[in-house]
Amino acid sequence: MTTSNTGTGAVDPAVREELARLRDSIDNIDAAVVHMLAERFKCTQQVGHLKARHQLPPADPAREAKQIARLRALAESAKLDPAFAEKFLNFIIAEVIHHHERIAENNGGSTA
Repeated sequence: MTTSNTGTGAVDPAVREELARLRDSIDNIDAAVVHMLAERFKCTQQVGHLKARHQLPPADPAREAKQIARLRALAESAKLDPAFAEKFLNFIIAEVIHHHERIAENNGGSTA
């Protein structure tokens, strides 16, 4: 496959087709990631309510450290940058803790 670098915007139709195919795959993966995150947050909301009902702290540093180590190992085996995977999980963990803090403050763990 070849492309034109003349700046005219003329691109080989086969290149456009391959680009569209790859972008469709990326869009499907993005949709799956969003749905998986939604499911994950449904579970963590339940954890937050359970913690609040039983006066458990919103954060669990030991669990978080184990999860980070686990995710880094998974990333390595998947040929994904472990540092990126850790940053991603840290972002999620921070959001989960924030949700757990809000649950504890707002309703003391009530699920209603």
